[in-house]
Amino acid sequence: MIEMIKDPILEKINSIEHGFFTRHGGVSQGWYDSLNCAFASPDDQACVHENRRRAMAYFGLEINSLVTVRNAHTNIAAIVDVPWLEENKPQADGMVTKLRGIVLGSDSADCPIVLFVDEQEGVIGLAHAGWRGAKSGVIEDTLKKMVSLGAKYQQIAASISPCISQSSYEVGQEFYDNFLQDDKQNGLFFKAGNKANYFQFDLLGYVRERLERCNLKFISSKAALDTYADERFFSCRRALHKGQQDFGGHLSCIYLK
Repeated sequence: MIEMIKDPILEKINSIEHGFFTRHGGVSQGWYDSLNCAFASPDDQACVHENRRRAMAYFGLEINSLVTVRNAHTNIAAIVDVPWLEENKPQADGMVTKLRGIVLGSDSADCPIVLFVDEQEGVIGLAHAGWRGAKSGVIEDTLKKMVSLGAKYQQIAASISPCISQSSYEVGQEFYDNFLQDDKQNGLFFKAGNKANYFQFDLLGYVRERLERCNLKFISSKAALDTYADERFFSCRRALHKGQQDFGGHLSCIYLK
């Protein structure tokens, strides 16, 4: 059975629908069991197509309502003014639109997905905010593109998806040093790891802090469950630690009704 989690704050906004799907309720097998929505994986593409169809059917929509981008951990957001086909999707890690009935979606497997909405201006956005994208500015570019469509920062609500937690995310000295070179204050997002010269990184806290700098209406992380610890979700790091050869991606999405 398909399972989807909602942010209780976004759920109060009547002009949108949104959701964070778990990995349950699909047709994929093996490492991709079962609602794998990541076409970039080596999973059977027919299975991924069926999984995405089921996810859209959950909302009562056709699969061609779903628009995605080719995530590459960039700081680029695309404006969706005309829906594109899957084979023509651009390389980017964010999307914004004013079009109704167009579902902005992204798969992930530990990275946070941030959903945005300006209810008053009727503008929505989505950002795939892994550490590389968040660090290089994908959140800020997504918000900038929303503003170009008429949104206002102080009217935008943001919700952070399930993602890996600090206690599950151990990194090495080079990773730590890289963040401190950007800003010494980034040390606040690290604590000592279980081994010498290793640290636990608070990716959720880092993403939330980047959002807070933008002076939004509100930021919610009520749906930000730990994808590593909670096996209802795909997790790149958990798959690696289990010696699995690959992993799938669960879907996060938002659309204007």
